[in-house]
Order: sequence, then C-alpha cells, then structure tokens
Amino acid sequence: MNNKRRLIIGCDHAAIKLKNEIIKYLTSKEAFDIVDVGCDSDKSVDYPDFAEKACIEVLKDQNNLGILMCGTGIGISIAANKVPGIRCALCHDYTTAKLTRDHNNANVLAMGERIVGTEVAKDIVDAFLNTQFSNGENHVRRINKINDIEAKYK
Repeated sequence: MNNKRRLIIGCDHAAIKLKNEIIKYLTSKEAFDIVDVGCDSDKSVDYPDFAEKACIEVLKDQNNLGILMCGTGIGISIAANKVPGIRCALCHDYTTAKLTRDHNNANVLAMGERIVGTEVAKDIVDAFLNTQFSNGENHVRRINKINDIEAKYK
C-alpha cells in the first residue's frame, strides 16, 4: 500500500525548465506521488488553464499539496486563488514558504522561474513541504475568516 502524499505540479511555458528541475529534485527524494498536470513545452499557453487543472487535483484530497510556476508566479497564483478551497501563496524565499504553511495552511505554493533560481526554488519547496500548519488559535481564526469571505461570494 502506498502511503505517499500526492503532490500536484503545474506550470505555464515560462516555467517549464523550473518545473522539470523541481520534479527531478523531488523524484529523487521519493516522498511524494508527483502528478504533473503540464504544461510540457515552452510553446505559449495560458497559465489559468494549468492553475485550475492543478487546483482541482489538489482539492480531491485534503492531504494533497500543489506547486505552480509561471514566469513571475503572480498570474498563476492569482488564478489558483480563484478556485474555492485553494490557499495559494506566492513565495520568493525559504521564510515565506515556511510561514505560509505554518500560519496560513496554504495548500498550493507558487513560484516564478524568472524570479527565483533553481537552488532557491528547491529551498522554497523544502520549506513548504516540510512545514506543518501550527493550528495556532489566531491562525485558525484568520483562516476561518478567509473561508467566510470565500463563501460569501460563491
């Protein structure tokens, strides 16, 4: 029986190199079942399509996590956060990636290939994947308020 968590990874054309490097890095660790939802080339595509596809997969199980990438990480994170139930954080360093899990219980990480180098991206991914939500009372309260806002506009 496989007890690995599912990790959903997607990108647009501007982050194909970073996506492939991150998949290679994570595959060597054998800690996750990696689901690559694309894209698969540097031919121009629209990042909202891949953000939505990845987020739908993330939401299939509360233990799933996602990693999304585009040129800056901005567009794909905005698109991801339009999917109800997704808390996607755009991170540029280890600390923001760690705190987005610890404080915000983010279920999707976004990065930009043009913004972070491969080694920094690996550090960001490690922080995101190795940090658990603190369940601190103030953090739970704030996440519940985010959920209330989301429900109000469905």
